[in-house]
Amino acid sequence: MAYDAHLADRVRELLVVGLPVSEQKMFGGLGFLVAGRMAVAASSQGGLLVRVDPARADDLLATTDARPMRMRGRVVRGWLHVDGDNLHTEQQLAQWIAIGTAAAANAPAKRPS
Repeated sequence: MAYDAHLADRVRELLVVGLPVSEQKMFGGLGFLVAGRMAVAASSQGGLLVRVDPARADDLLATTDARPMRMRGRVVRGWLHVDGDNLHTEQQLAQWIAIGTAAAANAPAKRPS
C-alpha cells in the first residue's frame, strides 16, 4: 500500500513556514524533515508517523488514540502512529505536526560518521 497522497498534501500545507523542510521517500511512505531531522511521515500503512520526545510518549499513548510505531514487529522508541481516522480536522493534524516538529527540533544532533 502506498502512502496517502492527500494526507501528505495536508501536511505540506501545515508545516511551519520559515523552517527548512524537505521530503524523503522511505519504506513506501513519505517523510517530512525539518532542518534535516525527520518530524512526521505519511505512512505506507496509512495514517501519520510522528516523532515524539520519548519522555512524552507514555503520556501521549495514555491521552490520545495514538499507538506505538512498529517496524518489523518491534516498537520504535520515540515514534507514534496516528490512524487517519484521528486526523480528519486541520486542528487534529496540526497538533501532531507540532509535536513531531518540536521533537525533531529538540533531537540530539547526529554524530559524524
